Amino acid sequence: MVNLRDALLNGLKSLPGTREFHLHVLVSSPRKHNGLYPYAQPRCRSYLQDVLILLSEQSTPDSPRVFVTAIEACVYNLPTTSSAILYISKVDSTGQGSFPSPTATLVISFLSYYADPATSPITVENLWIQLFARAQNQYLFPNSSEFSGKRPLNDVKLCGWWKRVYTNVVNKITNRLPPTALLKLYYLIPGYSQLEADHSLNIAGSLFPPHDGPRWTYGHPFSQTEIPLPCSINRTGSGTEDIVSWNLGTVIPSFDDDPKSRFMDELAHTDKEGLKSPPRKRPRTVSNTTDNAGTMGPVADKVDSEKPLGELAKVTPDEFWERMSFRQECVAGAVTGFFTMVIRLAADSQGGNGKIGNIRSAVSPLAPRAGQVSSNLNKRVIASLMTAVEFSTPERAIHATESIESTIKGLCEGITSISTPIFRAPRPQTAKMEGSQGHDPPATSLEPPKTPPPRNRRLPDVSPNPFPEPEPTLETYNSYIYGSICVSNAPKSQNQKVLYGANEMPSAPQVTVLTVRKKKKRAE
Repeated sequence: MVNLRDALLNGLKSLPGTREFHLHVLVSSPRKHNGLYPYAQPRCRSYLQDVLILLSEQSTPDSPRVFVTAIEACVYNLPTTSSAILYISKVDSTGQGSFPSPTATLVISFLSYYADPATSPITVENLWIQLFARAQNQYLFPNSSEFSGKRPLNDVKLCGWWKRVYTNVVNKITNRLPPTALLKLYYLIPGYSQLEADHSLNIAGSLFPPHDGPRWTYGHPFSQTEIPLPCSINRTGSGTEDIVSWNLGTVIPSFDDDPKSRFMDELAHTDKEGLKSPPRKRPRTVSNTTDNAGTMGPVADKVDSEKPLGELAKVTPDEFWERMSFRQECVAGAVTGFFTMVIRLAADSQGGNGKIGNIRSAVSPLAPRAGQVSSNLNKRVIASLMTAVEFSTPERAIHATESIESTIKGLCEGITSISTPIFRAPRPQTAKMEGSQGHDPPATSLEPPKTPPPRNRRLPDVSPNPFPEPEPTLETYNSYIYGSICVSNAPKSQNQKVLYGANEMPSAPQVTVLTVRKKKKRAE
């Protein structure tokens, strides 16, 4: 089976121009995760993998490398319902690469790798690819917005860009899916009707190739019944189905840096009296946990087992998305969008009733595979990228690229040193970020905007992983993590239509203004 690194390098072969790409792919080993459906009763068993992709470019063999694109994603595996969720957390570029940007090609190759059954590393029947599109000046490359060559897409154009990316992925994998497979595409712009959303994205897509391909559904996928939801079905040993204690928490997943998660938390802690904090857990003392005979009482056990469901059992998915239109993240003056691709591989044997077919993996979902790294290594690289370097100038970007790439290789060789963080003086920023309400955000922070952490979720502790975390080696680095490819194709003119990167636009064409010469009046 082709690994992710080789699949991404193969996708970059068709890019125009002559340059060399250097790719680093970090995929963590699976670990138990209880935050995907925190309010589901009973809890859904899921396993999480972190994915970090860093792409650097070298224009000539003698020129230094510089990062051009980064992708951060999460892969959730739910073996009980044979489902997986690929969530695209962040996509960013520095604007310091050659034209055209490789961002779109890299993202399309990444999504196609998981959507194609022949290359997907997860054996499941149902795959959900989800993301929340929100335009920002920078995400993964600190201070890259200060570089004059970076031209981030605005809110509407970013939503149009993601819609076009999804369309390209579907066109790429359609012939590779089984004849009985079912594929659906959904998108929703909160606060917009379907007519308004289609009109806005069609205008934004005028820079891109013609819109041909699959049919899109305007709305959300959480009310449809053709494809079972990842956590809406409780399975017993006899193979029968039973939905126990239904609430909204069993339908809509919660991701980090996603406005749905914060809204779910508020609904879970809202009752008839309004929003309130969850009750504090009573301490385990002799007076309230034992009786006169010394036996344990039901007080502590009752507090531990209760979860604040609030309005989750009353709000339907349609009502949830209607109320999302009034959330601050969706009405702060910027257009945001939710995009979902759902693929069901065995639609003929399911009949839309949610029964699991014969697609099963004999390998434990927690077993690490070749080329995977520990989650701690992945976190250390992201922390170093977000706090130790910056990309405001070409010189700083070159130094940052060398530092991060050396860090990754050093961690694989057993060298644990991390470069010293760079502290810089505040700089004025001209662009307002979402939610700033007319005030400039602090220029000293390198942390991108994100949704606040969950509100006191009382989740049970996760049991330890029976498999030890993989130890990266230099062989793993050379075979699975790092790779390079030389591209030598005909260059493409900037006047030609291409799918630009998510944070890059071509240089504006020069406009020549002609002056009108006034006709002189003849003397009488």
